Amino acid sequence: FIPVVDFDGYKLGIGDVTDQNLQELCKELRKAFTEVGFVYLKNTGIDQREVDRVMDISKKFFLLSEDEKKPFSRDSFVNNLNHGWVSLERESLNPRKPGDLKEAFNTASLSPDIKWPSDGVNGFRDIQVGFFQRCKELSLRVIKVLALSLGLDPDVFLKAHRLIGSDRNGTTLRSLYYPPVKAESVKEGQLRCGEHSDYGSITLVFQSHEGGLQVLNRKGEFISAPSIPGTVLINIADLMQRWTSDVFVSAVHRVLLPPVDDLNKRQSMAFFVQPDDDAMITCCDGSNKYPPVKSLDYLLSRFSESYGKK
Repeated sequence: FIPVVDFDGYKLGIGDVTDQNLQELCKELRKAFTEVGFVYLKNTGIDQREVDRVMDISKKFFLLSEDEKKPFSRDSFVNNLNHGWVSLERESLNPRKPGDLKEAFNTASLSPDIKWPSDGVNGFRDIQVGFFQRCKELSLRVIKVLALSLGLDPDVFLKAHRLIGSDRNGTTLRSLYYPPVKAESVKEGQLRCGEHSDYGSITLVFQSHEGGLQVLNRKGEFISAPSIPGTVLINIADLMQRWTSDVFVSAVHRVLLPPVDDLNKRQSMAFFVQPDDDAMITCCDGSNKYPPVKSLDYLLSRFSESYGKK
């Protein structure tokens, strides 16, 4: 099972965290991230109303016509090729399977030059960007605890995440929409979201109540990761596993199709935290278990797998 950890002692809005709270968090997060790779955090300072607001405006966008969404397509923004809308089946997170049955909108650039959806989705930019900043704040707190939990200087990971929100860092807030699935149109092996591990440092996940998310545990079994209202689900991603020489585990996960004739839509949001583009990721225990890799090079190689070689 995936543990639930109380983040109240270091939640957003709290300036100083006590040593006792910090030690307790270090112990609990280290245990969760070495054993499962996932944890639910409660009392983070991000409340359910904030999450619902972003989900509501995102859903309005996804329900627009194809023609209204097309101008905001991923790959069409010069200063950030990951920013924008991803259409249904465009992406295969498991490259050996058919395209995923999901749409996405990536908030990957906060640059003033970016054109945002506005017709029919009033306040879209401000709501997405505001939530991006909240997730950034929480992520930096979690990353600091991770370093301390390994007995490292708290700045070890933080100094590689100084540019989140700029075009020199790939961190992305991704709103996901899984439309109702008609059984007769599903291809063999197709999922709402194929088996994959995340690419960067850590990921924050917020999901609607329908569920479907599953995590591969150490025994090689998929276990359910249901939506728990008021919590943030956080997982380790691949670069953090490399950084920590496999102390923290980046678990494979997927989103299953709903039961036959279940016409529920599903929504989720994920905040994918990436190190700065130029950050060199080297094993922090001084070993050479993994060769050094530049954050951006690693990210681009993974994108080319998901979207097919250009």
